[in-house]
Amino acid sequence: MDPKTLIDTAPGYLPAPVWFIELFKMLGFTLHAVPMNLWYAGVVLAMVLSAVGGAHGKRFSARLMSQMPIILAFGINFGIVPLLFVQVAYAKVFYPATILMAWFWLGIIALLIPAYYGVYFYSSALREGGPRMTLPRRAAGWCAAIMLVAIAFVFANGFSLMTNIKGWPGIWQEHGTAGAALGTGLNLADDTLWPRWLLMFGLALTTTAAWVVVDAGWFAGRETPEYRRWARQFAWKLYTLGMAWFAAAGSWYVVGAWSAEIRQTMFAWPLLPLTLATALAPGLPWLLLVWTGRGDAGPTRRLAALVGLAQFGVLAVNAVSRQVVQNLELFDCFPVLDQPTAVQWSPLLAFLILFLLGAALVAWMIGQVVKTSKS
Repeated sequence: MDPKTLIDTAPGYLPAPVWFIELFKMLGFTLHAVPMNLWYAGVVLAMVLSAVGGAHGKRFSARLMSQMPIILAFGINFGIVPLLFVQVAYAKVFYPATILMAWFWLGIIALLIPAYYGVYFYSSALREGGPRMTLPRRAAGWCAAIMLVAIAFVFANGFSLMTNIKGWPGIWQEHGTAGAALGTGLNLADDTLWPRWLLMFGLALTTTAAWVVVDAGWFAGRETPEYRRWARQFAWKLYTLGMAWFAAAGSWYVVGAWSAEIRQTMFAWPLLPLTLATALAPGLPWLLLVWTGRGDAGPTRRLAALVGLAQFGVLAVNAVSRQVVQNLELFDCFPVLDQPTAVQWSPLLAFLILFLLGAALVAWMIGQVVKTSKS
């Protein structure tokens, strides 16, 4: 079977310029990736530290899990933007892929809701004057951590399957009956799935490490100097682990999962600088963390802000690189950038206004939290 026959060939027009869709897809994903990384790796780390960490490790665990309900809310809402633009420009490959794994895709909701409640149930015991941390609450925290990792795995399946068009016929035939897809397939045979999933976990570790410093510098004004010094040291150690993880998984992804054509394109001009920037970008936050680790005081707000901005840059460069590779993977069957457009200005302007207002509101909310966290 020719995989291209599974792609909708009906003519259609994009309601916005392709560059606009690609820009906000990448920007939205970067904004989503910050809180998403914190719940992907951060919740697991927090639960481990709550069990085997020292006094300061347990304190950071309590701080992060107390913040996690808000972080989850931000991540879910920020995730709407990139998912919206995926469905606009990539609908002809996004929907067939998610239909093939429909039950798992719908299962994201079945995992997210109890994970959300589990985080709330756990964090409620951390409030001042709240109930003691009981076994059911600890179990809720661990279950939430497992569910959030599982959600990341399902997403990795969905978006890798979206570009693995050649694998669609096999999944359809194996997980279908009478020509109808059962929705029980996963993209497990795709060479890109496992390294991409692990690469994202490495990035999540680096983002969590950056958050340790940002939290200590901006939101931990009432913590002891000893805790702030511990946070400074722990952050660069965790970032070193995440950077090594990212390098190992990224090497596997590039060498073992990219096709020869994509590898040749990404390592040739004009994309070579992007490839090198993607690989080397984590080095800047790491160097800043090393600098932050100098002296006996905790991280200053200035250095914490620099680390946070540098890590945001790491995620942004990875989003751009991933977008380029995604378009290259799809090019033979579905040239995304060649789609015709018929711009609809009214919804476009409404989106821009609401996006800017929403961003301003989030910035104001963060500012209020900073004010209340001062000693």
